[in-house]
Amino acid sequence: MRPFVVIVGPTAVGKSALGLDLARAVRGEIISGDSVQVYRKLDIGSAKTPPSEREGVPHHLFDFLDPHEPYTVAQFQAAASRLVSEIRARDHVPILVGGTGLYVRSLLDPYRFSEKGSEAIRQKWLDFLTQEGKETLHRALEERDPLTAARLHVNDRVRVIRALEVFELTGQPLSETRTASDKVYAPLDPHTVYIGLEAPRETLYSRIDERCAEMIRDGLIEEVAELLHSGYSPKLKPLQSLGYRQVFWYLRGLATQAEALRFMQRDTRHFAKRQFTWFRRDPRITWYDISRLSPNRILEDVICTCRALETRVE
Repeated sequence: MRPFVVIVGPTAVGKSALGLDLARAVRGEIISGDSVQVYRKLDIGSAKTPPSEREGVPHHLFDFLDPHEPYTVAQFQAAASRLVSEIRARDHVPILVGGTGLYVRSLLDPYRFSEKGSEAIRQKWLDFLTQEGKETLHRALEERDPLTAARLHVNDRVRVIRALEVFELTGQPLSETRTASDKVYAPLDPHTVYIGLEAPRETLYSRIDERCAEMIRDGLIEEVAELLHSGYSPKLKPLQSLGYRQVFWYLRGLATQAEALRFMQRDTRHFAKRQFTWFRRDPRITWYDISRLSPNRILEDVICTCRALETRVE
């Protein structure tokens, strides 16, 4: 059986570049494990690999939703699971590249997501939000799941409603469900190659700062302005993601361009720290330090691992 490769790590560490090089070497196809790259028109801020640089390598779960459409981990799990099977059926190697930790774990571990009755429950809480306001909605979550409420900002209406929905569907707080499952790391399928890229903090933060500045140079401000001109609300969940949120502040006159860039760099560094904390807990990941090993050395090692799995006698 062809291996299934998973490449994780904090933002700006080089996951996409490694995934693309690996795909060219082993007849691979890329599956995005990112919660923003699924949206059309959100290109620069989500750090998508431009089509011109994909060099014929198939990329999946990119650019298939409009920014106003919701996207959940359950949808990702179903779509990515199907893609892994389809890519292997073509005798190619599926390569999941992503930094959204829950998405990755939903594919590797037996996470279960109940959807039955969810539309009616979501609508109920959406109506509640309209009538009572976001603060009252957040208090409703505090009464049912104080730990999750403490973790979610009052403005994060999508996740607040999702937590309320889970409570009604399962009778358990989302915090209890997540805490129990997050601490269990089941053995991986023997054909899974699970690797992580890391770097010393100063190296990673320097890369993040430069990437943010490059996004501005490449036209992130123009990309966000076009989204606004097209009628998209800055309150939409994907437009509240890193980069887009800070540029909205600039376009609304709430920050100078220099301040928006500084906030973007600061918030991205904080996000990278949370990503690394999430992934570092997983003992199944083989880590590569990009400050100690060259990209070619890491690539060669992963290729050797893949070929060893393909030739292994069952």
